[in-house]
Amino acid sequence: MEAFTKLTSSLLPLDRPNVDTDAIIPKQYLKSVKKSGFGINLFDDWRYLDPGEPDQDNSQRRLDKDFILNNDQYKNAQILLARDNYGCGSSREHAVWAMLDYGFRAVISTSFADIFFSNCFKNGMLPIVLKKSEVDKLFEASLNDPDYSISIDLEKQQVVADGIGSCQFDIDEFLKHCMLNGLDEIGITLQYEDKIHAYEERLKQSSPWLFAHD
Repeated sequence: MEAFTKLTSSLLPLDRPNVDTDAIIPKQYLKSVKKSGFGINLFDDWRYLDPGEPDQDNSQRRLDKDFILNNDQYKNAQILLARDNYGCGSSREHAVWAMLDYGFRAVISTSFADIFFSNCFKNGMLPIVLKKSEVDKLFEASLNDPDYSISIDLEKQQVVADGIGSCQFDIDEFLKHCMLNGLDEIGITLQYEDKIHAYEERLKQSSPWLFAHD
């Protein structure tokens, strides 16, 4: 998992509340578990004017020019700005995979669905909860200026933005440690690899029948 320390980027303002995971990545794309290749189908039903299927040539599909993800002025944004209750609906980790594969590293909202929030940390996406007044100001600034950028400093737990100043956000200390050091659940376990091997060797000596082969 890629570590997250600091990020300066423009914002993509998705001005819709209650964006569910089926909107983020529709169910027909959930067959693969490779964690890659989903970015082209991020917000698929809103992004394209015709239905999509796995392994389809998306270059031949018609884009909805009114959907903000198709606005070239926002194409380099690495931070998604969302409204209330982002990531609600079914508990699909693919939603975070699709956002990361597209190029987002952080998402800001006033609130997140619990499972989506947890899946973000497991995959190196930083979900930030700010006050409604702060989010409203970010929407106003980014909708008026596609080049409007902000800076995120995870160590200081700050979002710094022109015209708004410094906004503090809360984060669990353990999750913060994992993000700063690029540790997912497997990475955390591998920190104890020597102790795991030592335990297995002791177990082989005390209970050899557990390791017997047919």
